Amino acid sequence: MQVGLHVASFSWPDAPEGIAATLEDVATVADQGGFASLSVMDHFFQMDMWADAAEPMLEGYTTLGYLAAVTQRIRLGLLVTGVTYRHPGVLAKTVSTLDVLSQGRGELGIGAAWYQREHVGLGVPYPPLAERFERLEETLQICLRMWSADTGAYDGKHYRLAETLNSPQPLTEPHPPIMIGGSGEKKTLRLVAKYGDACNLFVDSPEMTTHKLAVLREHCAVEGSDYDSIRKTMLYSGGRLAGADYDGFVDEMTAFAAAGIEAVMVMPLGTDPVGFTEAVAERIVPRLTDL
Repeated sequence: MQVGLHVASFSWPDAPEGIAATLEDVATVADQGGFASLSVMDHFFQMDMWADAAEPMLEGYTTLGYLAAVTQRIRLGLLVTGVTYRHPGVLAKTVSTLDVLSQGRGELGIGAAWYQREHVGLGVPYPPLAERFERLEETLQICLRMWSADTGAYDGKHYRLAETLNSPQPLTEPHPPIMIGGSGEKKTLRLVAKYGDACNLFVDSPEMTTHKLAVLREHCAVEGSDYDSIRKTMLYSGGRLAGADYDGFVDEMTAFAAAGIEAVMVMPLGTDPVGFTEAVAERIVPRLTDL
């Protein structure tokens, strides 16, 4: 099982002046400590279900560009881009740029978007859920078109592009991996089966994981896609790491790995993200890699 680092908070003691230096230290430890991926959120306000919305939050792709310059091997992406935040052609260009400047380490993480407060607050259109899923599928189609030799027009229900020109193309072949976030059984997992290279599931037990992956396998059979080639990941939001219960966390992840999870993303907790990342690199990454 691989371990990814997901930075979801910048409310550090030296913020905002010291955010850049602390983030570089975190990234360096993760890059050198065996983490497979490094991600940040695609939000403009901190999530108000978690903390005060006014707490520090960095724009995601600008942050990934900075991280590309201070790391060497770790894969970089957002967990995950809200489909409503950027026009699909611009999004494909942005991820292409990240991939080129990181020497082939860029990923596209994407989902249907949900945080209404920041949409309303910043004047970003927030269509109904059904339309957001329609836009998500069209965005996936446009990105794949942009990452191909086909520069022709795209004419969809919500997006119309006269030419899908994208130069330079990403370095990653055939294209940057596409991770689709969410666990919805009718729409999200179908999109994973049809377009995705990876999924990021919202699961709280191995039993729930087994069920969701069985649904994904069924969608793959319908779509004619290879279930085994899709990377199955999860974001860990449990409390064992907060209490430094490393043995308990490894035991918990062993059960998730048996259920089919191939990578887990953990979040730096508290006010010492560098110390957290160092501890996970030393106490957890080698043990999960051996699973």
